[in-house]
Amino acid sequence: MKDIDKMKDIDMDKNKEPPAPPKIQIGELMWESGYYYMAENFTAETTKPIITWIIENNLMSDQRRRKELTLIINSPGGEVHSAFALIDTMKGSAIPIRTIGIGMIASCGILTFMAGKKGRRILTPNTSILSHQYSWGSTGKEHELFARVREFELSTERMLTHYKKCTGLGEKKIREILLPPEDVWLSAEEAVKYGIADKIVLTY
Repeated sequence: MKDIDKMKDIDMDKNKEPPAPPKIQIGELMWESGYYYMAENFTAETTKPIITWIIENNLMSDQRRRKELTLIINSPGGEVHSAFALIDTMKGSAIPIRTIGIGMIASCGILTFMAGKKGRRILTPNTSILSHQYSWGSTGKEHELFARVREFELSTERMLTHYKKCTGLGEKKIREILLPPEDVWLSAEEAVKYGIADKIVLTY
């Protein structure tokens, strides 16, 4: 009887459905392959996982550490302070970070895109690119407004320094071409011409 029961168990095992493969969360394969897709406004909340991703990859052992990380950006902008927190993390990374601009890189999007490793800042042909001066609005008491003006001046200076380092252009050219009083929309070709991007590709 025991032998018969064993045979029944074997037959039942044969008829069982094979276990389903583990479900892969959206973005998990990209993350594991060294890619991150940023398609939101830049805030402390949205940049936190990107900063964590960069730091965690840098903390990996030499055997596991990737030779390159890729940040794909499609963003209308956001908070300049959050963008600079990410930019400083990118600049401090021992792993080179390639940036790819798709869809739209505007405002903080262009700031972050430019922070990619020189020679590895890539645009797709139909990317919309917006460059503009630091903008803000504030209300409050007189001393509070004066303090905000000081922060406005500091943020403007940070932006100019960042543009100079990333593009190789002088301040006069940057103010005339990339940061005049009005918004500036650029083609991918113009972005390469002015040192914002390094090349235009269809595949990456």
